[in-house]
Amino acid sequence: MIEFASDGGTVGGYLATPAGDGGQAVLVIQEWWGLVPHIEDLCDRLAEEGFLALAPDLYHGESTTEPDEAGKLMMGLRLEQALKDMSGAVDELAARAGDQEVGVIGFCMGGGLALLLAVERPDAVKACVSFYGAIPWEGVDPDWSALAAPVQVHVGDKDEWAGNYAAGLEESLGELGKEIDVYRYEGADHAFFNDTRPEVYDAGAADSAFQLTLGFFRDRLG
Repeated sequence: MIEFASDGGTVGGYLATPAGDGGQAVLVIQEWWGLVPHIEDLCDRLAEEGFLALAPDLYHGESTTEPDEAGKLMMGLRLEQALKDMSGAVDELAARAGDQEVGVIGFCMGGGLALLLAVERPDAVKACVSFYGAIPWEGVDPDWSALAAPVQVHVGDKDEWAGNYAAGLEESLGELGKEIDVYRYEGADHAFFNDTRPEVYDAGAADSAFQLTLGFFRDRLG
């Protein structure tokens, strides 16, 4: 774990570094559970692939395995502060990587936050990946015209909630001439990438999505 600057204070995060120097920089945004071992493991997997990966702790030390508690944590998240924390994480990653190009990947709630961050920080975020993501907070309407990064979306075809959001996002960004690719996985459900949840984990879909993500980041990040 490390600490980095955020809005005049500090916030914690899990940092995984690749072997050797450098590495393309990727910010990893948590699901509604918090900064749990699954997210830390993903950072480690990215580092093994040569990326410098940082997952900020947006719940500031809290996490859970209970859906009801996760819902409360998510709805209690102060979005303005979360955006500041993510922006601070972007700056930390960019400084460590020696350039200003950062990718962002998020899952469920984090997938929506990844999209919001790409809108808020078009100067630094050069590639955005959303796994079964959506923006769950009412009244949040991003200015998609500010988006500069290409977007990649992964969603299971049994996931109606995220699937509907992905379809709307695809239409909205397409109308603005933004670059977006949506990958839909037959038979896969919400959270199909999370290997700590055997009731929904889909190894085939997860592997395909991960390989597409790696290629996307390698191609889009300098």
